[in-house]
Amino acid sequence: CVYERKRVRACPCERANFPPHVAPRCKSRSYTLPLVCFFFRHKYGPRNTLSPSQEPKGNMGKGGDGAPAAMPPPLPLKKIATMKPEELPTVKDLKNAIPPHCFEYSIITSLSLVVRDGIIISSLGYAAWNYLPFEGVTLAGWAAWNVYWFLMGTALTGWWVIAHECGHRGFSDNTYLCDAVGYVLHSLLLVPYFSWQYSHKKHHAKTNHLLDGESHNPPGAKYVKLFKSMHDTIGEDAFAIYELYTHLVLGWPMYLGFNATGARRTPDGDRITSVHDHFRPSSKLFPSDHRWDLRVFASTVGCMATLSGLYLLGEEFGHAKVAMMYWPSYLWCNAWLVLYTWLQHTAPDLPHFGEDEWTWVRGGLCTIDRPYGVFDWMHHHIGSTHVAHHLFSYLPCYHAQEATAALKAYLEPKGLYHYDGTSFPVAAWKVAHECHYVEEVTGIQHYKSLKYATKATKAKQM
Repeated sequence: CVYERKRVRACPCERANFPPHVAPRCKSRSYTLPLVCFFFRHKYGPRNTLSPSQEPKGNMGKGGDGAPAAMPPPLPLKKIATMKPEELPTVKDLKNAIPPHCFEYSIITSLSLVVRDGIIISSLGYAAWNYLPFEGVTLAGWAAWNVYWFLMGTALTGWWVIAHECGHRGFSDNTYLCDAVGYVLHSLLLVPYFSWQYSHKKHHAKTNHLLDGESHNPPGAKYVKLFKSMHDTIGEDAFAIYELYTHLVLGWPMYLGFNATGARRTPDGDRITSVHDHFRPSSKLFPSDHRWDLRVFASTVGCMATLSGLYLLGEEFGHAKVAMMYWPSYLWCNAWLVLYTWLQHTAPDLPHFGEDEWTWVRGGLCTIDRPYGVFDWMHHHIGSTHVAHHLFSYLPCYHAQEATAALKAYLEPKGLYHYDGTSFPVAAWKVAHECHYVEEVTGIQHYKSLKYATKATKAKQM
């Protein structure tokens, strides 16, 4: 909120004891709190890693003002990276901090979320199909289509997140139900369900690992050689726009097709020398024992079935009409999922680890929760509860807010919970400006900006 920069008085949401990324509504206001906080953060908001409940307070007791004792500020992410493993909580400690019922499944609740999102998606589709113009489109018509594409892409991301939950076994304790729902939903969105399940499992197993980490693994010094001249020629702002475009528009298909920003070595420990895609069973993205071959093949068949369905619909109703209904919204859905992963795992002070420094708890704790306003509800709180999700990915999304609050209560006094209240458009702009590459793949590394890259850095090869 606006109070976060000038810590003079308590924010209304703090007085209600509801942090904006957890509470749906402030008790002292009639408006939805995240939207108000979004506006003020966008207007005032440099990065702030304190959540509202970390506001400085007076000391209790003699001489105090009666307010609760102050919490220590969160340790800088750079500081966490230098802490010894024995100084960090264990996995058991972290799990014990969460109420046991948060790990319990409800098939009714899970299926109701699928239906909820399906109602939104079908309603938007019905309105567009029946009321938006497909021929002789005016300027107002194109504006209406753009609204539809954004809203539909945003709604489809809800289904995308549910399928992602299925891959984690966070949808149900029934594996067959998880795979059935996940396979259908992801195939409709051209995601190879089982193939991506494998690579995403590595993303969680090796979070922030510079050799084995999957998706948004920082590029090395070769990036400087490729893009330093471009950065200096077009300027910082133009290069940031280029970064946003390549990530949000091209990033997802590039990852699926070429494993862009993926691991630097194969599951067998060899450095990558070939194209790693998510569609071929022979791709070295997958283990060499061929245990995943049938699942990878089935994943590709699911995507091909969707493409075939789109073609047949085009033959029946017109390819241009079907394309207008599907493809721009598909791109918006892709942009959302890349944005979440990018911002949760990228910041100037967020460390990445070489094999000599990485531990699972280190990687999991070096994750950032962020506010997304009303979109947080649409996307099942995947962005505002990402710390909990990375530590316990099988925890159902409908318990993630409560689990986040419990983890926060446990980690915050230790300075180990990180919440960045910057609005996500501002955060994305900052990341696009400042987070371009790392210098090495050993030790503890932090993102560097091309603005400060030197000839010595440019000469390095990774």
